[in-house]
Amino acid sequence: MGALMLQGTGSDVGKSVLVAGLCRAFANRGLRVRPFKPQNMSNNAAVTMDGGEIGRAQALQAIACRVSPHTDMNPVLLKPQADRTSQLVVHGKVRGTLGSGNFREARRSLLGEVLESYERLRAECDLVVVEGAGSPAEINLRAGDIANMGFARAANVPVVLVGDIDRGGVIAAIVGTRAVLTLADAAMIRGFLINKFRGDPALFEDGYRAIETRSGWRGFGVVPWLPATVRLPSEDAVVLDRTTPRREGRKLVACPILPRIANFDDLDPLKLEPGVELAMIPPGTPIPGDAALVVLPGSKATIADLAFLRAQGWDIDILAHHRRGGAVLGLCGGYQMLGRSVADPLGIEGPPGRVEGLGLLDVETELAPAKILRHAAGTALGAPVTGYEMHMGNTRGPDTARPFAELEGLGPEGAVSPDGSAMGSYLHGLLASPEARTALLARIGVTGSGRDYAADVDAALDEIAARLEEHVDVDALLALAKEVP
Repeated sequence: MGALMLQGTGSDVGKSVLVAGLCRAFANRGLRVRPFKPQNMSNNAAVTMDGGEIGRAQALQAIACRVSPHTDMNPVLLKPQADRTSQLVVHGKVRGTLGSGNFREARRSLLGEVLESYERLRAECDLVVVEGAGSPAEINLRAGDIANMGFARAANVPVVLVGDIDRGGVIAAIVGTRAVLTLADAAMIRGFLINKFRGDPALFEDGYRAIETRSGWRGFGVVPWLPATVRLPSEDAVVLDRTTPRREGRKLVACPILPRIANFDDLDPLKLEPGVELAMIPPGTPIPGDAALVVLPGSKATIADLAFLRAQGWDIDILAHHRRGGAVLGLCGGYQMLGRSVADPLGIEGPPGRVEGLGLLDVETELAPAKILRHAAGTALGAPVTGYEMHMGNTRGPDTARPFAELEGLGPEGAVSPDGSAMGSYLHGLLASPEARTALLARIGVTGSGRDYAADVDAALDEIAARLEEHVDVDALLALAKEVP
């Protein structure tokens, strides 16, 4: 049938959620829909059924389409591991490291592989909904672009520009984007959407018309603030900077925000629990002394993040918490940090070397070049669990004799300290399993709700789709998509 691409006036304007919502809306109309993002940059990733990894947002969008995630949905994934370097993942597999010096030339060479993935998706469905990255207004990145207009023009996909009114300046953002684009790039944009509107849309009517007049693009609607969005897994770490007031009467689960934090959506299911308050601890803030559980999250650069953790004094906070009898859970990179040491003999994360861990688990980790990517099921803490592994390294030691999980076909996984207060696992997504989440919470004196996280996410997608059908000209977007030859 065709394709449609959403680009944004900037990062975090809500493109990922709108693509997911439109995918569900089109799927609810009986269409076979697939999501696609040519190039993503995120350390939140998911393992696909074909044995690769893609951005978490595209995995969510696949769920919105009611299909299994596939590596073709995000053919190029950049995973930042330092300020100027990123791990390059192509078609789900690691293909080396990109630095600021070779980034532009390398991505230019990837356009052919991006288009191959796109054409394979088109061949199996009625409609492809494409998400851009960042903004086409970043004209300093236009040469060799495969994420926005470079892809749109190569694939001849019409574009709808998304502006975020909640951050302010949306008129200038959209009209300004029109002003800096070349005529050929601007011609690919067929209209705009206003996102995250609070209040009475009638108050923005004059602004809406002003954008249409000054840009020459038609408006496709004003999307209201979508409360259901908070029930979806987050892709971008920028959301971690937003703190919310603590609520009394709940057990506190604290997670420090590391510079290269990865797959922090592992913790999202805790938001379902009425007896739990999840606090993401920003740099410069101590870990609260009244925390019942401290979670060390995944990391794209374990050794560097461990050094940052120590520079913040969080190691002192964690060890004091543990001495008071508090529980500690390490997930993936966080599991590695909890051990006695982390060795990097091949220089995978930086200069070869070995560093001391926090020593709460009697295990040692050696980083290795082969990345383990696989789905897994079994039991964790004695309860049924499903999830996936995504890590580079092997962890061994006496505490693995008390495994955190027993996985079907894989055997024991993870480690637990002799007193049970420190736990580590490579299993991502384990808290989405109601029984495993309940078993973990029981260790801090909380009765789990047993709510099904996957069902909650699915319901949120339906709510978002319904709001889009109400406030967006979905028929016009579908007609626009059908124009693609």
